[in-house]
Amino acid sequence: MTTFVDRVELHVAAGNGGHGCASVHREKFKPLGGPDGGNGGRGGDVTLVVDQSVTTLLDYHHSPHRKATNGQPGAGDNRSGKDGQDLILPVPDGTVVLDKDGNVLADMVGHGTTYVAGEGGRGGLGNAALASARRKAPGFALLGEPGKGGDIVLELKTVADVALVGYPSAGKSSLISVLSAAKPKIADYPFTTLVPNLGVVTAGSTVYTIADVPGLIPGASQGRGLGLEFLRHVERCSVLVHVLDTATLESDRDPLTDLDVIEEELAQYGGLGDRPRVVVLNKIDIPDGKELAEMIRPDLEARGYSVYEASAVAHIGLKELSFALAEVVSKARAAKPKEESTRVVIRPKAVDDAGFTITEEDGVYRVRGEKPERWVRQTDFSNDEAVGYLADRLSRLGVEDKLMKAGARAGDAVAIGAEDNAVVFDWEPTVMAGAEMLGRRGEDHRLDAPRPAATRRKDREAQRDDSQREYDEFNPF
Repeated sequence: MTTFVDRVELHVAAGNGGHGCASVHREKFKPLGGPDGGNGGRGGDVTLVVDQSVTTLLDYHHSPHRKATNGQPGAGDNRSGKDGQDLILPVPDGTVVLDKDGNVLADMVGHGTTYVAGEGGRGGLGNAALASARRKAPGFALLGEPGKGGDIVLELKTVADVALVGYPSAGKSSLISVLSAAKPKIADYPFTTLVPNLGVVTAGSTVYTIADVPGLIPGASQGRGLGLEFLRHVERCSVLVHVLDTATLESDRDPLTDLDVIEEELAQYGGLGDRPRVVVLNKIDIPDGKELAEMIRPDLEARGYSVYEASAVAHIGLKELSFALAEVVSKARAAKPKEESTRVVIRPKAVDDAGFTITEEDGVYRVRGEKPERWVRQTDFSNDEAVGYLADRLSRLGVEDKLMKAGARAGDAVAIGAEDNAVVFDWEPTVMAGAEMLGRRGEDHRLDAPRPAATRRKDREAQRDDSQREYDEFNPF
C-alpha cells in the first residue's frame, strides 16, 4: 500500500460569498421604516501551510478535492451573514505549488509558510448598505461573488542538509540507519528504497538532516528507473555524498565508473554543480572491499574529493564521517547568503489607468477589468433596478464613453468578462444611464420624514389659493 506520495494534483475551491438581503424595516405604526437588509458573509479561503509534522502528500492523493465553506446570506434587521470558514491544508516543508502548465506559483520552505490557493468570494451588499441620499429605498441587493479555485499541482522537494546518492544497493539506507534514528527498509536487492528517507544526525554541537535518495542508474535524468521521480529531492540539499560500493558482485561495475555515471546524471539534471561533494567508500568490512578502497582512494583524492572509508554493518568509520559531514554542512550554511527581510513593493497605478480595457474581437466589443467583471458577477439580472444600478456604475467608470471612442455603434454586441463566462448584450448608447434616466429610482416619498403641521397647513392654503386663481381665470363673470 502506498505510504509516501511526493506529487499530487489538487482541486481546490474557495467558498462563495453570501448574497446581500433586500429588506424593509417594519414595525407597528411604521410599516416602511427604511431599508435594513444585511450584507452577505465572505467565503472561506483555501490556504496551504507548511507543517513540520507532515512529511508526505498522501492525504491529498486519496482526497484531491478540497473546498472551503460558503458565506451565509444577509438577513433583515441589518443582520450580516456569517463568514465562511477558511480551509487550512498542511503540507510538508519544501512543497512547490505549480499550475497545470508547470509554472511555479509558490515555493514553500520554512515552518509556518502560507500560500492562499483559493480566495473566498466577497459577500454581496444588502440594500441598507446601498442606500444613499439619492437612493433612499433600494429594492435590490448585490449577489455574493463566487470563490476562486482551480487545479494546482503539489510537488515535494525534500529539505535536508546532506543527500546520499549512488547506485541501488550501495548501502545508502544502511548508512542513514546507523548515522541517525531513521529506520528505512533494507534488503540485498536493487530498488529496496522506493521513497526518500530522512534522518537527524547530531555531531558535537552541530545538528543536521540527512536524506537517503532512491538509487540512481544510467539514464535516470531522462526517466529510467526511479531517478526522474526522486532527483528533485536532491535539489534543496547543501551537500552531496557519493556512496560507492567497494564490494559489488557485478563484474561490469567498479566504484570509479559508478561515480562518473552518477555525476553525469546529476549534470544532466542540472543545478547541482555548486554543491560540495564527499565520497564514502562503503562495505570495507569485506576483505575485497577494503583492498579496493585502498586502491582507488588516491585517484579520488587526486580528483579533489574528500574520501572516507566506512562500513554500516561493522560500524567502522562512522564517527569520523558524521563529524566530517557536520563540518562541511556548517561551511555550507555559513556560505549561504542571509535572507533579506520581506519587503513590500508598492506599484502605483498610472494616472491614466481607467481600470478596464476595451478590445474588438470578431465584431464584439469585449470589456475586461477587475471592477466591471466583479460588478457583473454581483448583479441580479432578474431585477430591473439592479440592472439599472449596474448601468450607473459602468457609466461613472467611463465604459460608455470609451465604447463610443472605440467606434461602437447602437446595436453592436458588447461582452463583459472572459469568453467562457461573459455577459453579452446589444449596446444602446444613452446620454444618461440608469438612475439619471429613471429620475428618482430608489426613492420612496413614504420614507420621507413627516413635515411639521404648520408647514403642511401652509401648503394646503397655498394649494387652495392656486385653485381659486385658476377658477377665477376661467370664470371671469
